[in-house]
Amino acid sequence: MNILITGASQGIGFAIAEIFSKKGNRVLITSRNEVRLYHALESLQTKYPDADFRAKAFDLSIKEQAQALAGWALEQGVPDVLINNAGFFEPGNVSDEADGVLESQLATNLYSAYHLTRALLPAMKEKRNGFIFNICSVAGLQAYPGGGAYSISKFALNGFSQNLREELKPHGIKVAALFPGAVMTASWKGFDNSEKRIMEAADIAMLIETSTRLSDAACVESIILRPQLGDL
Repeated sequence: MNILITGASQGIGFAIAEIFSKKGNRVLITSRNEVRLYHALESLQTKYPDADFRAKAFDLSIKEQAQALAGWALEQGVPDVLINNAGFFEPGNVSDEADGVLESQLATNLYSAYHLTRALLPAMKEKRNGFIFNICSVAGLQAYPGGGAYSISKFALNGFSQNLREELKPHGIKVAALFPGAVMTASWKGFDNSEKRIMEAADIAMLIETSTRLSDAACVESIILRPQLGDL
């Protein structure tokens, strides 16, 4: 399969790239940070020599860059699996977060997925199969102090996923929204997870890969994952 993963240089995106690499798929990875992306590519190529990797850096917070990514990806073949994972967390509250935080959070956490998906959909519809996974967050299900613009952007990504699911039912394309709680990624840098208090990125990757192996009659619409002991 052709797998396209955004935000793939580290964390959840990198874990997803790893699990699909084990199956010998063609894996296309992208992120904004070119240096980190090519370090990730080198690591994947070393560990999974039988997989076919392609990597190119794009800043998906910019509409034209998201559309350029779609064009580059389609040159490699129509994606069978699209994982909209690009995003980042800026803590704050609506009442006191810095001016411009909402715009930057929406640009990366929502608009990137919106513009990239729209650019790929004509080819995916013509193929009449495929999977789209949108990495949301439990912050897109329940507001919390300090969530601010980040939580708003994830609620919006949830809405995007739900609308896309309804729209693509007749076209054979499955859409799933994932809502992870705390995951050991760069957002939790410095956190002591020796007691496994929060989840590993591989947990999310495993569920995504498994979801692609269900029968044509089954579609995973949403997945909520939290640490065993609950949110922090």
